[in-house]
Amino acid sequence: MNTVLSLREPRPHVRTDPRRAHEQHKLGKRLRRQVGRAIADFGMIEDGDKVMVCLSGGKDSYTMLDLLLQLQKKAPVRFELVAVNLDQKQPDFPAHVLPAYLASIGVAYQIREQDTYSVVTRVVPEGKTMCSLCSRLRRGALYAHAAEQGFTKIALGHHRDDRVATFFLNLFFHAKLGGMAPKLLSDDGRHVVIRPLAYVREDDIAAYAEAKKFPIIPCNLCGSQENLQRQQVKKMMDAWERETPGRIESIARALGDIRPSQLSDPKLFDFVALGRHGDAPLPDAHAWLAGEAPALHDDTT
Repeated sequence: MNTVLSLREPRPHVRTDPRRAHEQHKLGKRLRRQVGRAIADFGMIEDGDKVMVCLSGGKDSYTMLDLLLQLQKKAPVRFELVAVNLDQKQPDFPAHVLPAYLASIGVAYQIREQDTYSVVTRVVPEGKTMCSLCSRLRRGALYAHAAEQGFTKIALGHHRDDRVATFFLNLFFHAKLGGMAPKLLSDDGRHVVIRPLAYVREDDIAAYAEAKKFPIIPCNLCGSQENLQRQQVKKMMDAWERETPGRIESIARALGDIRPSQLSDPKLFDFVALGRHGDAPLPDAHAWLAGEAPALHDDTT
């Protein structure tokens, strides 16, 4: 693991089209506003936080880091940002790209090396999807690093479309209503995970990353697996957005407006107590299923 803090190096001046520059400015302003709102809505960052910004080399994490750096300059609280990359030892991974980029913008960064690639390729049968195991191993390595380095928050680059897709994955394939929380506590209670891009559209991130010319590193481990459930859901969402623009945004907003009484989870809403009269105990489910519940009406008279 290497830790480097570099000074900003000047970049050569490049002339841009005024109209394009104006559109890029508007896009950047919108994204900063959305990230700032997410941070405020969910209390993602507090004064004195040391935030581990997980940087994979993809468009999402580059955008997250860039926007957090901009917000840090004018934030109402003081916090530290450190970019962290997990080098999973994938074949042909260009290990020099991220350090060179981060050094050029003067950001403190850390590279953690852990060969999860060999584990995944050894354990997962050929032709099976690797994302689940890869994700668990990656998460474990990053959590361990956060504990070792004293980070108070772990920032991940999941965006609005990821949150909606996760909702449908749980709905279609796991028979539950669940999603991807903008802020969560890890299962062991040791780490707070935040997703500052929770309100940001993937299309906007792609446009922003292109405008910024981030040095994107593709994931060759699982990116070519076309039959992933998440890709099926993404195709469905893309079709919906083409047919009815704004539908995904409506679904994303709905994830923040839950009505427990209009669903059917007795753990979230006390349906049993609703409209009850009297204090007599109700027969349990076993009695009803066995046909042993007392008659509701006495017809013997």
